Amino acid sequence: MSIVDHSRQDDILVLTINNPPVNAFSPGVPEGLKAGLDAAASDDGVRAVVIIGGGRTFVAGADIRTFNLPRDQAPDLRGTIEKLDAFGKPTVAAIHGTALGGGLELALACTYRVAVPDAQLGLPEVKLGVLPGAGGTQRLPRVVGAQKALDMMLSGTPIRATEASQLGLIDRIVDGDLLAGAVEFARELAEARPLPRISDRSVPGARPDVFAAARVGITKTHRGQLSPSLIIDLAEMAATTPFKQGWDAEAGKFMQAKDSPQSRGLRHLFFAERESAKIPGITKDTPTTDIRRAGIIGAGTMGGGIAMNFLNVGIPVTIVETTQDALDRGLGIIRRNYENSAKKGRMTMDDVENRMSMLTPTLDMADLNDADIIIEAVFENMDVKKDIFTRLDAIAKPGAILASNTSTLNVNEIASVTKRPESVIGLHFFSPANVMKLLEIVRADKTSDTVLATSMALARKIKKVGVVVGVCDGFVGNRMVHRYGDEARKIVEEGARPEDVDASMNELGLPMGPFQMSDMAGLDIGHAIRQHQAKVRGEPKPDGWLDRIVETGRKGQKTQGGIYDYDETRKPRPNAEMQKLIEDYRAEKGIVPREISQEESTQRLAYSLVNEGAKILEEGIAQRAGDIDVIYIYGYGFPAYRGGPMQYASEQGLKNVVADLEKYGQTPAPLLKRLADEGKTFADFDAEKGRA
Repeated sequence: MSIVDHSRQDDILVLTINNPPVNAFSPGVPEGLKAGLDAAASDDGVRAVVIIGGGRTFVAGADIRTFNLPRDQAPDLRGTIEKLDAFGKPTVAAIHGTALGGGLELALACTYRVAVPDAQLGLPEVKLGVLPGAGGTQRLPRVVGAQKALDMMLSGTPIRATEASQLGLIDRIVDGDLLAGAVEFARELAEARPLPRISDRSVPGARPDVFAAARVGITKTHRGQLSPSLIIDLAEMAATTPFKQGWDAEAGKFMQAKDSPQSRGLRHLFFAERESAKIPGITKDTPTTDIRRAGIIGAGTMGGGIAMNFLNVGIPVTIVETTQDALDRGLGIIRRNYENSAKKGRMTMDDVENRMSMLTPTLDMADLNDADIIIEAVFENMDVKKDIFTRLDAIAKPGAILASNTSTLNVNEIASVTKRPESVIGLHFFSPANVMKLLEIVRADKTSDTVLATSMALARKIKKVGVVVGVCDGFVGNRMVHRYGDEARKIVEEGARPEDVDASMNELGLPMGPFQMSDMAGLDIGHAIRQHQAKVRGEPKPDGWLDRIVETGRKGQKTQGGIYDYDETRKPRPNAEMQKLIEDYRAEKGIVPREISQEESTQRLAYSLVNEGAKILEEGIAQRAGDIDVIYIYGYGFPAYRGGPMQYASEQGLKNVVADLEKYGQTPAPLLKRLADEGKTFADFDAEKGRA
């Protein structure tokens, strides 16, 4: 079977794309399609052509791995599209599964399109920092109108074939056999002339205000990103210039986007997320446990959020608290969260009741004896957690997974109090746990392969991105954020204002700077962590300017005041008294404030993350630099288009990062220094480790 198979059904030539698993536009596919069209053109017995995907889908887009190829080696999708558009016989795209990206562009270049009802059609290129580069920006607006085309291209969200049919994007829905229906449709229209070409149409609803509104919209939804702006420009060209002019412009703007650091960052994330699921020693044959029931200890904000993840996928939950008031309060929050979702149309009230019916509240930990996994989600106190795990030894059934949601504490120490340390693992959910995608999976020294493999499978089931990390204080994410916070406080000590430090990271693309994040999390939380760390290290009690703010009773958003003041909108406003407290602190410590530029603030903060990340890699706490990037994007809001802190550093040049760290008085990690000296990147480190 060739990559594009040719077969005849009497007067219809069928071209079947066979490039599993998703029929991506890899080398060979365009050539096979062109050869098929040439064969059809030269055969008078062929009246029409049907293009269909073999296997489970039509065409799910370009092969992203080919984006780095030189232009003359990359698959010639645009040439195939041009050949289709100029073809002298009717062509029908027969769509099942997905027609995404280049797949939809291929279908748009055909004369007609038919699809099964549940097929998905979309142009998701914006998610990779690029844009439709084979006519999508010019053809889609001509079919569905300016507004809908912009919605589809800027969100990257596919639509069902049934909706596409209502928009005129699909000419016929086929309920039965797709190929038979497509051949029948092609035969019906084989003699229809002139052939309708989308490139000959104008754009419906192409008012100037549509494009103006889109430009305003992306300042909120795609702040700082290049490709959305280029997409709007090209869609407007579709409305205001001849097709050929827009087609030619699209090619140049596609290359501009593809070669940008933003696209490299998003493509890096795409592959890093997939690599993060690979764990040395864990294979598809590693046995896993079927999780049919979960137990949660603690019905607070975190415990309730964790419970919702299980309820959302149909796994019953038993949730334990120490008092009835705490239990009632926790259940009330879960119900309100679901009811708010119902008010927004995301579920029905029947869905709310169904999920709540799967939740069993109790004050007795013994009621967890039938759970396949038990997750402890109480406050960060080692003695409390060890007491819980000691009791679980006598309660949990054999084979049950015993997990701690600790964000900083030593999972090995927690496991040591049980008679089954192989069953213990850390599952660090991020707050709010029912929203945040990241799950740090903490592999303790004695965690079994089965428990680890089950935890990874569970992460996928509850729609989390699971990343395996090792045991250290703060694991990966919080260990790095603690160093980041230290540097942020130091920058303010030296003369910057908190709002300027936050602004530097907002400009980098983070939704919250370090102090905005601290106020949201609660200043008392960070204060307690700093005290704990000082105690562990045998250091004096922390007495920084931020600790003094906490001692005034200001704890952040929850008290309407922390570093900033807050009203009901939760928008931070600088507080003059807190600024004076900082100035008094500097005077007391003999610190002469200096002007600190936004560039210095950005570099010191971003590179503090990178430097700590390099140490984490050296210690083997994280498997890959890409894993760190996934953690920071999905757990801490690092902008996806930057690719994560490690990818961002590679884009800046590791030699430059090392030089700047030294300039600001930080000691570069040995791994970072070595990679810089060798002219390498963190991607090179990951590749070397993968080959080892």
